[in-house]
Amino acid sequence: MTPDQRPIPGTMSTEFLSATRAAQLVGRTGVVECLRGMAQAIEEDYARWQDFDKSARTASHSPNGVIELMPVADARDYAFKYVNGHPVNTRRGLPTVMAFGALADVATGHPSFLSELTLTTALRTAATSAMAARYLARPDSRSMALIGNGAQSEFQALAFVGLLGIGELRLYDIDPAATAKLAANLAPLVARGELEIVRCASTAEAVRGADIVTTVTADKAYATILHGDLVEPGMHINAVGGDCPGKTELAAEVLRAASVFVEYEPQTRIEGDLQQMPADFPVTEFWRVVRGEAPARTSPAQVTVFDSVGFALEDYSALRFMRALGRSAGLLQPLELIPDQADPKDLYAQIQPWIALGTPAGAPPLVQAAAHLAEAL
Repeated sequence: MTPDQRPIPGTMSTEFLSATRAAQLVGRTGVVECLRGMAQAIEEDYARWQDFDKSARTASHSPNGVIELMPVADARDYAFKYVNGHPVNTRRGLPTVMAFGALADVATGHPSFLSELTLTTALRTAATSAMAARYLARPDSRSMALIGNGAQSEFQALAFVGLLGIGELRLYDIDPAATAKLAANLAPLVARGELEIVRCASTAEAVRGADIVTTVTADKAYATILHGDLVEPGMHINAVGGDCPGKTELAAEVLRAASVFVEYEPQTRIEGDLQQMPADFPVTEFWRVVRGEAPARTSPAQVTVFDSVGFALEDYSALRFMRALGRSAGLLQPLELIPDQADPKDLYAQIQPWIALGTPAGAPPLVQAAAHLAEAL
């Protein structure tokens, strides 16, 4: 839109995808098909990495967790995600991760799409894991250890089974109920003969003989989920849970023994398992692999690590994918987020129809009543 063009009245609404309709959309489409489409969208956007204005996310830390804003933009769309990470939330009946996000038109600033991103973040994280593993894991990989069986685990499992052909999942969580939940949700795949599940009593048991190891734990702590003596030649490690300062999953010796790949190096050095390493520790940004500018796996015995902290570009990809899918399914709703003005210089006109002509004698003004209510709360 050029500066002298004006929007047609009634066109300022924002397309909205609610949490309920996002779940409906994914259920109708199929989880694996959504993962497949999202992985393709993410790979396409990594291939045009230089088109994006990028920055590390902004984080606000507290003793119980973190709240983050994640922005990214190309010449057409500005995207952002609001997301938290509060492992203590499950004790209060709340999700560990809650998120929403938006796409806006760069030319005008109009917020064109607003969406839940709690479910979508789980999908995009798993889709990114599978997309990276397609480059980094051995092509003959068939067994994966999944350490951490919480809210993200089903999506990681389905991504690797559905997109990479993993046929055995070796599960471990310090909470046996989480493993039981995951196994129950994956039971239809077992019944169809598509998957074998092995419940393990320790991380060591789970990773023994696994081709791929995915760590997706939630505790905000310097943890060592995977020690160097558990790493086997040819293993690919998909480290997902270490995603903020003070939170790790891998021992430093694991990183030293591997070729390490990251999303956006300035962010991963602060937030990922990479935060344990010196500033000159060598890593490869994954977009260079996608574009053929850097090698991925170079031998069957090589150990690879994808130090995945989640990057805003992946949320942009997920938002554009879910918007297109929602439109095709007719599940997007119009949301009146921005005023539709006949005269863009007359914002005051929006309130004129509602201005009170007067108040009954003795009645306090509305603003005064509201102030009293706020004090009471």
